[in-house]
Amino acid sequence: METQVSFLYVPVLLLALHIFTKHFLGKIRNFPPSPVANFPILGHLHLLKQPLHRSLARVSDNYGPVLLLQFGSRRVLLVSSPSAAEECLSKNDIIFANRPRLLAAKYLGYNYRSLAWSSYGDHWRNLRKISSIEVLSTHRLQALHGIRSDEVRSMIRRLSRLSGEGKSAVDMKNIFFETVLNVMMRMIAGKRYYGEKVEEVEQAKRFRDIVFDTFRYGGASSMGDFLPVLRWLGVGGGEKRLAELQKRRDSFMQELVEECKERMKDIGGGEAKKETMIEMLLSLQQKEAEYYTDEIIRSLMLTLLAAGTDTTVGTMEWALSFLLNHPQVLKKAQIEIENHVGQDRLVEESDIHNLPYLRCIINETMRMYPAGPLLVPHESSEKCTIGGYHVPAKTMLLVNLWAIQNDPKNWENPRKFEPERFEGVEESRDGFRLMPFGSGRRGCPGEGLALRMLGLGLGSVIQCFEWKRIGENQVDMVEGPGLTMPKAQPLLAYCKARPFVEKLLS
Repeated sequence: METQVSFLYVPVLLLALHIFTKHFLGKIRNFPPSPVANFPILGHLHLLKQPLHRSLARVSDNYGPVLLLQFGSRRVLLVSSPSAAEECLSKNDIIFANRPRLLAAKYLGYNYRSLAWSSYGDHWRNLRKISSIEVLSTHRLQALHGIRSDEVRSMIRRLSRLSGEGKSAVDMKNIFFETVLNVMMRMIAGKRYYGEKVEEVEQAKRFRDIVFDTFRYGGASSMGDFLPVLRWLGVGGGEKRLAELQKRRDSFMQELVEECKERMKDIGGGEAKKETMIEMLLSLQQKEAEYYTDEIIRSLMLTLLAAGTDTTVGTMEWALSFLLNHPQVLKKAQIEIENHVGQDRLVEESDIHNLPYLRCIINETMRMYPAGPLLVPHESSEKCTIGGYHVPAKTMLLVNLWAIQNDPKNWENPRKFEPERFEGVEESRDGFRLMPFGSGRRGCPGEGLALRMLGLGLGSVIQCFEWKRIGENQVDMVEGPGLTMPKAQPLLAYCKARPFVEKLLS
């Protein structure tokens, strides 16, 4: 009996030996601090709970703003302070310009060759150049501003009709989602898949299914990314599902590319053939076929669609939720628009620069509920020093943006919605305390497009409608699971078109 009891102590002793050996080896090597409970195989995975940004913030509160964690087989550097983020994304920007090889990146990122998931090098620089100069330049965005205005006007018309019926609250997440997707697809390929005038119904249905599955499966990390044994056993990885999804995405986008090629043949030469982003890239393909391949065009457009939709929709939904909970802020924004724009026309993108309080509302929303609470993971290409600690090569970097932007060390009353704190701040960033679009080489190239869409969409619903919560309770501001921080409960609200709106829409 005593022998059996003594054997029971063996695994406990071995576990304790493993944990303390890891802990003291880290100290000897001057690695960043690490939670002591580093279990065999799992590492620190047991610390993770949904939502991830909050559970990681709690770990940082206990152990410090620069931590070295072990997620299964992957070493992870977690930073949650402006100074540490600056060291990673400025001083050591090139070292951390790589991306880790995750399953979603393999399948949905064209075998790690898409703009979002390609590691730093000539191929990534080419993609970044195309996106920044050809696809998302100020000139290109300005040329397509009519599409955004048209779709926002359609959104206002739809909301006006729904408010006139007065039967039920409006699902604003769905309204924003369909509007932004129509904007993106009209800019990309000249097609709209929601609302009125949807001609290709079957193609529209395929598109909606693909978009739904991309947001459902494409943003989530798989346990197979951290525990390779699950992939070897064929469980927990979801590889088959991701491979099938990418096949559908790629086929759908290639069909759009072929349609654009046929349309360009019919139209012939001239500027008219460059109406959409795909057509613009195809016109460049005619000059440099080896540089602007069909695969690069498909990859860029799918990246733009995935990165530019859910994030923008979520920010608009959070912002309107805040306004419903703070009617004095809503009224102040409405007065600002009234003074600058008046009631004789709708808000335009060119007005946004002259609506500083509206920009404050957007900045405060992005501070409290950043669309990417954890920046897209980076990976170190060589060893470096962060916060005085040694960080080995091939370490995955997670920047907890939510923790930085909601830390009382960085912001006074951080959980209080206070747009006035950004009065006098022109940009959507404030050093490394506020960087909703990331920073450095891997910062989001779509920042200009996102801010245009946020300003126009939010400004229009503020200008054109009176808003009311459902019941007396505040709008629930709890976030749900997911990498883009969606609301746990989609926003439902009552709206009533203001008297001048019908005349402007007629």
